[in-house]
Amino acid sequence: MTTAVIRALGDLAHRAAHPGPETPCACPPPAVLADRADGTVVRSGTVVAKAHAPGTDTSGLLTRLALADDPRLAGVLLAPLHPRPARNPGAPGPDPLPDRPVTLWPHGAPVDPGDPDAAPWEEAAGLLAALHRTPAPPSLVLPPMRGPAKAALAVDRMRAARPDDPATVPVLVAWRGLPAWARDEAAPPPPRSSFLCHGDLHLGQLVRHPAPNGPWRLIDVDDLGLGNPAWDLARPAAWYAAGLLPPEVWSRFLGAYRAAGGPAVRAEGDPWPELDVPARALTVQSAALAIAKSAAEGRAPDEVERTMLDACARIASLPPQLAAGQSS
Repeated sequence: MTTAVIRALGDLAHRAAHPGPETPCACPPPAVLADRADGTVVRSGTVVAKAHAPGTDTSGLLTRLALADDPRLAGVLLAPLHPRPARNPGAPGPDPLPDRPVTLWPHGAPVDPGDPDAAPWEEAAGLLAALHRTPAPPSLVLPPMRGPAKAALAVDRMRAARPDDPATVPVLVAWRGLPAWARDEAAPPPPRSSFLCHGDLHLGQLVRHPAPNGPWRLIDVDDLGLGNPAWDLARPAAWYAAGLLPPEVWSRFLGAYRAAGGPAVRAEGDPWPELDVPARALTVQSAALAIAKSAAEGRAPDEVERTMLDACARIASLPPQLAAGQSS
């Protein structure tokens, strides 16, 4: 990301934090919170500006912003400061973001990565259950949840980074063992395709608002839409299956989701008939990204990445008839 783009985002956030006539302020310099291919996020004071990925479907983004601004989801999703992408009028020179929509959000306090014991797993589960239980607004034509699309993009990224590398074979075998809907090649079978879903749930998608001690809210609407709600449980399920998430934490998360009436899994008993396919898809996605990222950085996969690669290899070793049975 260029300095000009970061400066433009910082200016937008700063002006949104200080509407009206210009007055002296004590704001620290804008801070870059994230800078990835799928989005750059800059904070100034109480406002965060996000440049979405190049080529973002603006129509779909507008619908997702309207959904995040729906009063029925006020306790679930962090609402944008404006329901439409922001612009940067008056900036000198050419627009540094001609092909990237920018949205403005209130700043929230993120999960503390240095305090894993305080991670809000139960709160995340409750927010997901509330999102999944909320009927889709009839006034909005919502796009599909983008979880499967992100998994497919991860596999494509791996193929581009490591063409013909034998290390990719187990990942591709596990990928081909998934049903078409989990590979973003078909819609999920009804009736599991019409729930409001976040699409990319992980602890980085939660903030406290107002900061620092307000209630938890889900952020990042880029993948929001209609789909199978089990996908939103798939990353913690995959981590649990791979041994990265302790059984007691998984039990707390799943128990809180069920207690809140979440519809993604049955109310009691074995949840894996619903979770198996999404969890395997997230395992493949994680393994594919591990290969792509380590290749781009010229290093071997780290311990966590290696764990997901090993889990993917175990999935690839399943007999075809067993994989097919679990995919139905």
